[in-house]
Amino acid sequence: MRSSLRRHGRLGVAIAGLALVAACSSGGGQSSGAGSAAPSAGATVSSATGASATGAPAVGTATAVLPRPDHVMVVIFENENAANVLGTRDAPYLTSLAKTGATFTDAHAETHPSQPNYLALFSGSTQGVTDDRCLDRLPGDNLGSQLLDAGLSFVGWSEGLPTVGYTGCASGDYARKHNPWVDFANLPASVNQPLSAMPIDYGQLPTVSFVVPNLCNDMHDCGVPAGDAWAKQVLDPYVTWAAAHNSLLVVTFDEDSGTRANHIPTFLVGAGVRATSTDQRIDHYDLLRTLEQMYGLAPLGKAADARAITDVWTTPGR
Repeated sequence: MRSSLRRHGRLGVAIAGLALVAACSSGGGQSSGAGSAAPSAGATVSSATGASATGAPAVGTATAVLPRPDHVMVVIFENENAANVLGTRDAPYLTSLAKTGATFTDAHAETHPSQPNYLALFSGSTQGVTDDRCLDRLPGDNLGSQLLDAGLSFVGWSEGLPTVGYTGCASGDYARKHNPWVDFANLPASVNQPLSAMPIDYGQLPTVSFVVPNLCNDMHDCGVPAGDAWAKQVLDPYVTWAAAHNSLLVVTFDEDSGTRANHIPTFLVGAGVRATSTDQRIDHYDLLRTLEQMYGLAPLGKAADARAITDVWTTPGR
């Protein structure tokens, strides 16, 4: 393994002071061009009345009440087919964890390589990006800006990020191509944080956070066993806490190993999630739509045509 697992449980800096506050290659590339009012709990979005960021009707999801978690953590791993992770000897922790929540057996990424998939999940669009080159700053809304505009909060935690707000293309095992929030001009530098700065008091987490392991621990360079060991060390304390604190963990992947099907592992665990396996076909736009609908946010881009996840909850509309 190229890098040893980071000790996470003892590292952390409280996020106090954040103002209202998401076939790849390892390493960076050259630069290329490429709200709403605070919602009520148990927010609903109607396919007939919900509006997208451009004012178009939000379609694809009937009116549905979703739970409103106090905190959602989205963790993104790299480049593995669904069949190579859950249910295998290489991933005992993730396999056991998935069994406690809702596993999606028909989950897919949008394209190859990595970077466009991260952008799709975070902004409802691949933003016309078709490669992993370092990007110029992008205009337009995204999940982070939506949350901030609604008086909620967002932080992206990247393992190996050398400094808060770092905009370089690469540093050690950190790769900007896996960090979509740094690409958007309407987000402050304070949302771009090293994983080591995550608070050990999970009650201080933002409303929604994205967590990106480094190139070894995300399974990109070091394989499934490395990612599984990292997940047990870093995620397990949050999983235990989330179940008792109305909070949610989303585990997904950017893409598979390069197939046309692009079939990826994806599951949800936490408060209010049923232990189930579902064959609902989902992609990154469906995940984004679900997060937006939870907090009463207008669906962005292709999320407006996506289907929110509505049938895996034990306590919708808390």
